[in-house]
Amino acid sequence: MRGHALFEQVPDRVSIFEVSPRDGLQNEAAMVPIEGKKRLVEALVAAGLRRVEITSFVSPKWVPQLGDAEDLAAALVPPEGVTYSALCPNARGLDRALAVGLREIAVFMSASETHNRMNVNKSIADTLRVFEEIVPPAREAGIAVRAYVSTVWGCPYEGAVDPAGALAIAQRLVALGCYQVSLGDTIGVGTPGQTAEIVRRFRDAMPVEQIALHLHDTRGTALANLLVGLELGVRDFDASVSGVGGCPYAPGAAGNVATEDLVYMLHGLGIETGIDLDKLIEAGNVAEQVIGRPLPGKVHRAGPLRVRKPKG
Repeated sequence: MRGHALFEQVPDRVSIFEVSPRDGLQNEAAMVPIEGKKRLVEALVAAGLRRVEITSFVSPKWVPQLGDAEDLAAALVPPEGVTYSALCPNARGLDRALAVGLREIAVFMSASETHNRMNVNKSIADTLRVFEEIVPPAREAGIAVRAYVSTVWGCPYEGAVDPAGALAIAQRLVALGCYQVSLGDTIGVGTPGQTAEIVRRFRDAMPVEQIALHLHDTRGTALANLLVGLELGVRDFDASVSGVGGCPYAPGAAGNVATEDLVYMLHGLGIETGIDLDKLIEAGNVAEQVIGRPLPGKVHRAGPLRVRKPKG
């Protein structure tokens, strides 16, 4: 740990979990071919990302964009030190992940009842019962399991969400065997004061290493909220290259915080990420090419500071 003018202490290093191949692409209406997805994942790894969520074993009926999950997972061999993961909504999803040799999966649910029913067509209680059929068997098979809890900062259908309920869900997920719970501001309504309250509540109840932040940038507050989490000890953050993404069950939600923006901020604080920013910007260019439209990430569009000689 080192001091910094902004903080009393900052970490030497943080870990970034890249979600664009799944969380980013799932909201795209135009189908992205498997070769494009493979190019994107390989460009992200070339930039230095070591944790990448590549797809979801959800039914193609619900998310057609990810209907090629098995083929994509089979086409991607993680280099040494790199982990590929995928969402698994049920026991069938776990079987599919095991069949293609993935060593990590993720489960997902919401902290608000209505969003959970919209997202997975189940109550919170029923979803947790389903996870009893996924998480312990995965752990017994040597598979690491990460969890997402969405709408912790607010729900598009219910408004404010009780942090105590979200915490109870997270504790249950850890008890089942999840190594980490990623807390989601799915609709990007969080403010720094609210983030401090939420992170402190979770940090007081569970080891901070079991907490990650997954913050969407709908209202431009994601980086501010991430700074609060950083100051309070969180060292794991989800991000999506160039800010691609959204949530099909959260109308108007922007994508997760752009990976380039997060890396630019962290490097400016002297915090190591293991990521080459120039190569990451190249990965963002690949994302634009395979998606076929401009992407909103600010550093992606502006680049880092480059000094130019004046003409004349």
